[in-house]
Amino acid sequence: MNHKIGYNKLNRVSAHRKALIKNMMTVLFKHERIVTTKAKAIEVRRNAEKLITRAKEDTVHNRRLVERKIRDEAILAKLFKDIAPRFKERTGGYTRILKIGFRKQDAADMVVLELVDYKLDTEKKAKKGDKPAKAEKPAAEKKPVAKKAAEAKKPAVEKKVATPKKPAPEKKAKAPAKPKAEPKAE
Repeated sequence: MNHKIGYNKLNRVSAHRKALIKNMMTVLFKHERIVTTKAKAIEVRRNAEKLITRAKEDTVHNRRLVERKIRDEAILAKLFKDIAPRFKERTGGYTRILKIGFRKQDAADMVVLELVDYKLDTEKKAKKGDKPAKAEKPAAEKKPVAKKAAEAKKPAVEKKVATPKKPAPEKKAKAPAKPKAEPKAE
């Protein structure tokens, strides 16, 4: 029986497991959303929520404690200046785990780990022009329902009028070949 085990070892040695969790937390704070397995997401969530709680109060001591886990200075600044203030009124539960199905190769349970206030950036992509969003037709181009119904009643294919074909030009008959002159017999 495995009682009183405080964390999931994730089938890794301690140094590998700690590095994995640190890297995944850094990517989570950078993109605010990651796709991973359920077991990894649960471990990352436990550590990430502790860091967000620390980052809500911006002191030198808290910065040094969080810096042990997040080594990237830009991400550390984002955590203290952007992410933590958004959760100032919230007492916990800063992340959510959404199940997305099973991985095809090994049937691992895949999830999305994201911050609770994460919004998809569909408007930014449309502005940048990465993927053109489907624009609605202007009102002038839209057809009223009555016109659509009338057009539906029209025959789909109109009959074509048969046009007489032109006669093919006649080929000129070749003149019969001249018989070869026979050599004269002596």
